[in-house]
Amino acid sequence: MLFNSAAFVLFFPVVFLGYLVLPKRLRPLFLLLASYFFYMSWQPKYALLIAGNTLVSYCGALLLERFAGEDRRQQNIRKRIVTGCTCLSFAALFCFKYFDFFLENVNAVLRAFGGGGMTNPLNLLLPVGISFYTFQSIGYLIDVSRRKIAAEHNLIDYALFVSFFPQLVAGPIERSSSLLKQLKSLKEKTPVTMEGLSSGFALMLWGYFQKMILADRLSILVDGIYDALPFAGTIETLAAMFGFSLQIYFDFAGYSAIAIGCARMMGIHLMQNFRTPYFATSISDFWHRWHISLSTWFRDYLYIPLGGNRKGRVRKYVNLMITFLLSGLWHGADWTFVFWGGLHGFFQIIGDLKKPAEERLMRSLGLKEDAGSFRFFRILGTFLLTSFAWIFFRAESMKQAFLLIRRMVSGFDPWNLMNGNLYTYGLDRLEMGVLLAGLLIVFAVSCLCKRREEDFGSLLYRQNLPARFVCMILLATLVLVFGKYGVHFDSQQFIYFAF
Repeated sequence: MLFNSAAFVLFFPVVFLGYLVLPKRLRPLFLLLASYFFYMSWQPKYALLIAGNTLVSYCGALLLERFAGEDRRQQNIRKRIVTGCTCLSFAALFCFKYFDFFLENVNAVLRAFGGGGMTNPLNLLLPVGISFYTFQSIGYLIDVSRRKIAAEHNLIDYALFVSFFPQLVAGPIERSSSLLKQLKSLKEKTPVTMEGLSSGFALMLWGYFQKMILADRLSILVDGIYDALPFAGTIETLAAMFGFSLQIYFDFAGYSAIAIGCARMMGIHLMQNFRTPYFATSISDFWHRWHISLSTWFRDYLYIPLGGNRKGRVRKYVNLMITFLLSGLWHGADWTFVFWGGLHGFFQIIGDLKKPAEERLMRSLGLKEDAGSFRFFRILGTFLLTSFAWIFFRAESMKQAFLLIRRMVSGFDPWNLMNGNLYTYGLDRLEMGVLLAGLLIVFAVSCLCKRREEDFGSLLYRQNLPARFVCMILLATLVLVFGKYGVHFDSQQFIYFAF
């Protein structure tokens, strides 16, 4: 069930009303049933995977609690429990997401040495959100083993933590210390407040605005250029590169805003997943602002356990590259994603290596790091680097990615900015005008949110009631009027559903 579908527009009000009127003790069970219904509306049989993942991590945590002693024997048992449960959880992820990729590469190596293929690919349909709920349950298990939290004994509460519908299929990847604690408190208090209702609904509208007016329009332009890539020139390929940078942001940030807004209306606070990432002044800063729940997950459960930056500069860079290569692989079973992750690791290493020389140069030239002009060029440089890396994320193959880069540097065609050629890729002048106007609105709102250090919903709630009412009516009207692009347009699936 997509957030931007008629089914969800009917589903959420029913769930919300039921949540309000039911006795407090029944709320977790009701939300659990609603969450499984939400997921099963896509592919009912794959709900068994969530249930299996839930039982494995639930039972694993209870076992960890039984062997809580400090002697070496019990420590070793805890390590085996975490390893075994993690392997079981990853087995399903590997089977559905990575087995065919693994097999393809093994067969390629065997054929290179004159052998035959091992077996045929499974060609299994990838379960929506499997990477997200797998990482969430593994994070819980590791936190219990580290004694950051106690094992949860109530199976309904824990199952709801794994499957909570707003963030089930595309995050944020929540921590048990935050979300599970909130879900347990539903039986004890009425968490719904006027502030939560108002700011949550406003945040949902803002998410729909980003997704349906901006991301889906940009996808038409970007897809059209990629389909005609052999004939595209510099202007078209630049439009595709920058267009996808904006598309994936509005798509995923829009989803996160809707998810956080849904939960907030019910009095449940999910973590912020984006914080104006294209205002970042370095690649490292970008990853403190982009997909925050995933980047902090890799930091806490992979980078730091590998040694982080505690074992010297070389080891730090090795750990950094391992983390980003695996982050790329998490996004998809293809070398394009691995290369994308490796590029971000490489950018961070180069940024760290050049920092001393950069600081000396700035001192010698009398440059101020906090000057607006300096920050502008840092932001611009970071945006260019991240946009270049997105080429490999969007491309269907390494060959296509390098074709786009080659056409970008060899097909010089500045006249296409003026001759209307860009209007032949799916967006006419009117649609392009709506897109540009929407981009200006988002830029202005993003500047305000960055300045106030709060999201759109909280920012709007600080305004007077008439201003809030007018703004929400205007947003809803814009989504309804400009969120539809004709009888041949299909609502685009959220990009991160594929991961």
